[in-house]
Amino acid sequence: MNRVTRRAISVALLPVFVIAALPGFLSQAGAADAKLRALIIDGQNNHTAWPQTTMMTKKYLEDSGRFTVEIERTQFTWKGGKLLEQFPLKDGKTYQDLPQPKTDPDFSPTFSDYDVVISNFGWNAAPWPQETQKALENFVDGGGGLVVIHAADNSFAEWNEFNKMIGIGGWGGRNEQSGPYVYINLDGEVVRDTSAGPGGNHGPAHEYQVIVRTPDHPIVKGLPSAWMHTKDELYQKLRGPAVNMTILATAYADPKYKGTGRHEPKLMTIDYGEGRIFHTTMGHDAVSFSGVGFITTLVRGCEWAATGDVTLTDVPEDFPSPTESSAREF
Repeated sequence: MNRVTRRAISVALLPVFVIAALPGFLSQAGAADAKLRALIIDGQNNHTAWPQTTMMTKKYLEDSGRFTVEIERTQFTWKGGKLLEQFPLKDGKTYQDLPQPKTDPDFSPTFSDYDVVISNFGWNAAPWPQETQKALENFVDGGGGLVVIHAADNSFAEWNEFNKMIGIGGWGGRNEQSGPYVYINLDGEVVRDTSAGPGGNHGPAHEYQVIVRTPDHPIVKGLPSAWMHTKDELYQKLRGPAVNMTILATAYADPKYKGTGRHEPKLMTIDYGEGRIFHTTMGHDAVSFSGVGFITTLVRGCEWAATGDVTLTDVPEDFPSPTESSAREF
């Protein structure tokens, strides 16, 4: 597995004979410039745009110049429809798009071959084999990166370690037994609400302003303190263990859009063992995936999950303002 390493010594300041005397120096320098290996996993998601959003994620990561990207999909797919034909994997494998989710007993990606795993699963995805669940747990616990996009936090409510990895989630039967509701109140305080009730809710999709809450974190450092996101579902009333979780950004769930009237987490990080998780609750469909704020934080989040740092620090010229969203055509 590729790992980014850094050396404090500047090559430009070293005489040639010194460089030659450092065994493996050049090979280590080359490793530092090597691309990170990303794996997108998908196959079952009630959000029917998922075959397209997987390809959008792949393109964004590859276009950054920082990643190589592979995709592994369950052989039994759900809710893929015609988009599976429009955005095929072309990997020579046979897939069956079924009317109901079904566990794929052969779904067993070698997570350890990658620096970061990106989940584009969704609500009602069939459980993975126990060995595959354990493999992901071991990968992240041992220092691997995981990225959870939107409906991926609806998945696998009965999988306790997964719930710890995502911090908070919704639907799938999540309730007060799953952990507290987590949000920021109007006074800017983080609230862990243990009251009873189901996890997961949203009103009609709309554009909303994202507010950065942890400006020094590498994923959001240097970005505007507030920016408009393209039309998207605004997840609210998410709940879960929320252990070792940092809220990077929130959005106000306006009651006029059936919102809670509080600031709901949009971007989060979670520490799990030696590993790092980036969780974005944005990304319902191709429209939301086209938002420049979404793209920027997704790519940065993938790099941070893989390495613990962000080198992709440039703020795009088309980054949204606090009052106007910005999108790119795919």
